[in-house]
Amino acid sequence: MIHVISADNRHLYEEVIERHFQVRHEIFVEERKWEALRRPDGREIDAYDNEDAIYLLALEDRRVLGGSRLYPTTKPTMMSEVFPHLAAVRGCPADPLVWEWSRFFVTRDRRDGAFNLQLMAAAQEFCLEQGIERLCLVMETWWLPRFHDIGFVVTPLGLPALIENSWTMAATIEVRQQSLDIVRERIGMTQVIQQDGPRIDAIARANSCGLAAAQRKTA
Repeated sequence: MIHVISADNRHLYEEVIERHFQVRHEIFVEERKWEALRRPDGREIDAYDNEDAIYLLALEDRRVLGGSRLYPTTKPTMMSEVFPHLAAVRGCPADPLVWEWSRFFVTRDRRDGAFNLQLMAAAQEFCLEQGIERLCLVMETWWLPRFHDIGFVVTPLGLPALIENSWTMAATIEVRQQSLDIVRERIGMTQVIQQDGPRIDAIARANSCGLAAAQRKTA
């Protein structure tokens, strides 16, 4: 199952979260050679790994096998702060109903199509339950045919650019029951996510982030 981990239930997963930072470093730095992310402590962690992040982590006996991160666009995001030029046409979303989707990863021993689909289904399933309407993301362009193949509706936010030797783009993905149904049928599962302990209200969290940002601007 894909576990939903937020500030509300993180106390149940502290060692898992720390291991997931290490796995991210192994994949994004050691394997993919994103040297800008290298840290001496072997943890890939950035400014968006804070109390407002929500993690969707694939666990097997507490072993981290894959995952992704969701982040409210009512706060500054990786897209708006690091890659705004990729969204130069339609702009970077800033809406409690739109969340940034990033740090998608799968460990080497689980890189089969079915496991990738579980993680994609998890994002749709969680967002549908929460009332989130769209995801925004910065991605390599080779993701496009993969998303289209499973019925994800993708809208580019600008023109692609060459980043770290890969053509990269910003886009949004519609959160739709139809898209989730297609992926569930492919993987033969009716439910993908598991939420233990207190459950987060993502929209309320995003609205709170937006209010705090507005208050800082007027202070």
